[in-house]
Amino acid sequence: MLYWLAQTLDFAGAFNLIRYLSFRAGAAIATALIIGLVIGPKFIGWLRVRQGKGQPIRSDGPQSHLAKRGTPTMGGLMILTSMVISVLLWMDLSSTYVWACLFVTLGFGAIGFLDDYDKVTKASHKGLSAKMRLAFEFLIAGFAAWMIVNQHGNTALYVPFYNGPAIELGPFYFLFAAFVIVAFGNAVNLTDGLDGLATMPVIIACMAFMAIVYLVGRADFATYLGIPHVPGAGNLTILCGAIIGAGLAFLWFNAPPAAVFMGDTGSLALGGTIGVIAVTAHHEIVLGVVGGLFVVEALSVIIQVFFYKRTGKRVFKMAPIHHHFEQLGWAEPTVVIRFWIISFVLALAGLATLKLR
Repeated sequence: MLYWLAQTLDFAGAFNLIRYLSFRAGAAIATALIIGLVIGPKFIGWLRVRQGKGQPIRSDGPQSHLAKRGTPTMGGLMILTSMVISVLLWMDLSSTYVWACLFVTLGFGAIGFLDDYDKVTKASHKGLSAKMRLAFEFLIAGFAAWMIVNQHGNTALYVPFYNGPAIELGPFYFLFAAFVIVAFGNAVNLTDGLDGLATMPVIIACMAFMAIVYLVGRADFATYLGIPHVPGAGNLTILCGAIIGAGLAFLWFNAPPAAVFMGDTGSLALGGTIGVIAVTAHHEIVLGVVGGLFVVEALSVIIQVFFYKRTGKRVFKMAPIHHHFEQLGWAEPTVVIRFWIISFVLALAGLATLKLR
């Protein structure tokens, strides 16, 4: 909105400053951060009153988690509110990529909200059925993939560390892109099990993709680095900035001991948004490196379920894998901070792939 006003009216020459992506990305971070910090206390109080007992805690989980009973969930609404307002203020809303990303953000957020609402009202940690969730997620992700491909017409898969021709997927790219978005949304959702565990890695991943989408959007940098050039993708630096600001504001209240949980409302939406950003930038495989922590969390659940159904034995003491380390005796803050460090290292590794081609 502010970008459009400055461009249309050019009051006091403001557009000369606002047209720069770097300025708007910084402004988006500050805007989302301020909004989140301002609305946080009243929002959390409102959730506490409305939810009563808060998010149900698994009885078969670590016993230390039982002390968290009564903590409200759906804190993702706070993240999405500050993030979306910041995006609408600072992004170029004529971009198809913006609306594809927001479609996933709000669509996945709505699915997560219904799941959280079902858990709270029924006082159960189960929520919506997995089949129903996945069906709606793939519909949303598939439509977003169509919007993106319809804009740039590229259905190729680019492989890091390889300077040869990209792999042309053709119509199969739509299924692949939808899978990336859905898989990453659920991977972040599975990671959100400890205070602050998912929030900081999401922020770190967005910092990495802020650099990636800026470089991809510049023809000169993309040519020099040997990465795909996607005209207009640079605008997503503002979206990444808004997520960073909103995430930092949420972390203020989510730091141990958490005053509010993100819930599926936030984790599913944020994961899906990062997934669709990666699809837009044609860095889907790099997403697996940058977001490697989320990938490992999801794989730990898949491996656990696979082996338990076939052998009756568990590979991990408990899945997702962060609970495994808790069962080994690691304190919750120890698990969280060490996972943050791993996430930071993986983000650096993902950025290193930009030049190793």
